[in-house]
Amino acid sequence: MKKGFSLPIWVAGAAKSAVKKLVGLPFQDYELIKIPQDKNLIKIKIHSSGLINGESSALGISFVDSGLDLDITQNLEIWTIVSLEEIYEINNKSLDLLNIIPGYGVGIDQKTSKICISNFARQVLVENLLDIIPKGFKLNLEIIFPNGKFLAERTSNKSFGIVEGLSIIGTSAETYSSASPDQLKNAKAKLKQIISNEYCEKIIFVIGENGLHLVNSFNTKFPIIKVGNWIGPLLVDAAINKIKTVILFGYHGKLIKLAGGIFHTHNHLADARIEILIYLAVKEEVPIEIIRKLCHTNSIEDAWLLLEQCDLYLADKLWNKLSNAIEKRSIEYIKRYTKTDMQVAAIIFDRQRNIRWSGKNGKDYISIFKNF
Repeated sequence: MKKGFSLPIWVAGAAKSAVKKLVGLPFQDYELIKIPQDKNLIKIKIHSSGLINGESSALGISFVDSGLDLDITQNLEIWTIVSLEEIYEINNKSLDLLNIIPGYGVGIDQKTSKICISNFARQVLVENLLDIIPKGFKLNLEIIFPNGKFLAERTSNKSFGIVEGLSIIGTSAETYSSASPDQLKNAKAKLKQIISNEYCEKIIFVIGENGLHLVNSFNTKFPIIKVGNWIGPLLVDAAINKIKTVILFGYHGKLIKLAGGIFHTHNHLADARIEILIYLAVKEEVPIEIIRKLCHTNSIEDAWLLLEQCDLYLADKLWNKLSNAIEKRSIEYIKRYTKTDMQVAAIIFDRQRNIRWSGKNGKDYISIFKNF
């Protein structure tokens, strides 16, 4: 599989090139990027950097090469604008020396207006920029994605409360397609590592970077694995390894596929979300006029808004039934391949990143995700 690097690495590369230019170092068409807790350096290509604003700031530009054909950030243009600000009281905290500003096309949290950036991405920036910042100064770093607003419309960012552009929530240096066998291999390896390192009866499976970013904000006591789209095979692997409970934590737009018996959830392989919702609505005897309207919605988000506007109680009841169906169909899937008494517990969050629904098993764990 073609190898590439995640968005935070390219942001760090552009920023490092800009800071070096600002402090008088010559431009190079590549940067060596340090990865936290990793001795290896990653060499990435830099497009350009130069002084701007009367030489008080510098601009660095890079283009993402994720190595993934279906990645929305592939070839994304990144601008980083840096400037130095004199400080008189220096704290020991590294983040106090780095002010990260969300520029045009960069996603922010709808509730707080803060930049949507993962801890990994912050750590990469600190690791690569801190040593270049002159003593007695802090660095202002504005990140801009010129095409970010347009590309964000093709994602589910708004469903997670992220607006204005693309989030920077990569959690590793290298990229892996969530639909590729490598993603499954890596997730299985992580499960094996967790089991070998500690006594583990319960584990959380989370889908995608947005779900992982959200679950990491909670004080959960169970190990967490990002499973990508390979939910079915990993559920079976967990059962084979004698895990007692798998907590499926995810956004309803993904997990709904499990209620329809689809256990590889990548959109390029199968997408029957509206059809599954309509089937469940028929089973719950939702009024026919609402079902007809559901047939004309374009997304699960639109369907949820429609149900919420028509009858909030009915909408919540339907999503709880959906959660039960996810648990039931997951167990049925696992038992096709192995004998097990493992439980599956579904916890579902909505488009505002609020924990909203759970199946019968999930009710025992939903409080974990509300204490933060």
